[in-house]
Amino acid sequence: MKKLRAIFRLLLFATYTLLRVTQIVVSGWLLGPSPLRGMRIRQSWGRWLLPRIGVDVQAEGRPPDQPCIVMANHRSYLDPVILVMDILGYPVSKAEVAAWPIVGYGAKMSGVLFLKRENVGSRKRTLAGIGEKVREGFPVILFPEGTTHDHPRCIPLKRGAFALAAEQNIPVTPVMIEYDNPADYWIGNDTFLPHFIRRFGEKKIRVYVRYGPLIPVSDAQQMLDATRDWIDAQLEGLHRQKGLHEKMN
Repeated sequence: MKKLRAIFRLLLFATYTLLRVTQIVVSGWLLGPSPLRGMRIRQSWGRWLLPRIGVDVQAEGRPPDQPCIVMANHRSYLDPVILVMDILGYPVSKAEVAAWPIVGYGAKMSGVLFLKRENVGSRKRTLAGIGEKVREGFPVILFPEGTTHDHPRCIPLKRGAFALAAEQNIPVTPVMIEYDNPADYWIGNDTFLPHFIRRFGEKKIRVYVRYGPLIPVSDAQQMLDATRDWIDAQLEGLHRQKGLHEKMN
């Protein structure tokens, strides 16, 4: 039963995603390119699709709607999908996603900044792109830990985007993301299809999201520390409140 449910959801995911990617492409042909239009289509895609494939998102706080860098902790490939349901902005994603069937093309067409983490030139270009998109009036969604993990608190945050924020007078907004079941983390050498079949066979994947306050511009290290401390406090509070991940604490 679980495997059949997962296969049905995978087919729904692929079919509906292809439909929405086609909508983005056709609207671009007819009306001209528009990043904001692509983001709105992407937002509608996520809001319709995620509940129908069993993802239950419980969000608190006010999503940012002003130019800023959104700094979130990182658990799964679902994290940016969950955030773009609330935020009309540019996520930063690893470059490998661009090669994924359907998803990669849709990401390129709807506004994603791709990063090759091991490439110094790519990191510099991505930082420049973040500043450019913020100046254009968009939030940029970033995962400053640089990778997914299963630690109960943040792993060390990369300093580059915080230095950019301090230099270019860009505020940051911390966001906490946590999953009810640690099995939903996408870590290690796990690949997309096996993970999808294994986890989306469950009836529900519950995700908690908390949007934090805007952190005003200051020294880069102070902004980094404030972001990390806020996310860690939210993770600890959520774990106590919900009794999550007892074996991790």
